[in-house]
Amino acid sequence: MILVTRLNGSVFAVNPDLIQRVDSTPDTVITLVDGAKFVVTEPLGEVIERVMAFRARVVATAHSLEETGTADVLELPAHPQDLSTDHQTTSTTDGDLPAPVPLHRRRP
Repeated sequence: MILVTRLNGSVFAVNPDLIQRVDSTPDTVITLVDGAKFVVTEPLGEVIERVMAFRARVVATAHSLEETGTADVLELPAHPQDLSTDHQTTSTTDGDLPAPVPLHRRRP
């Protein structure tokens, strides 16, 4: 997962495997394979760098697993902005993500 920032300042994670394309029009728009679109504050180049870093971590972890039989835990790089915001109710430390939000089944 990569961390990106909405225009309102909230930080969220995106699975780079689900990104169809990233546009700069002039705001950066991430389009997922299901058609969902997210406008983010990071420039196009920064999103690309984060996807490349994510893929590099996946390859490094796979290589470590192949060599040693166990994978070293690779730390998620900290988001450039502070992750602690006023609306979070859980305490976080550097590099920690807020507690997950419980998911509920959609109504038909």
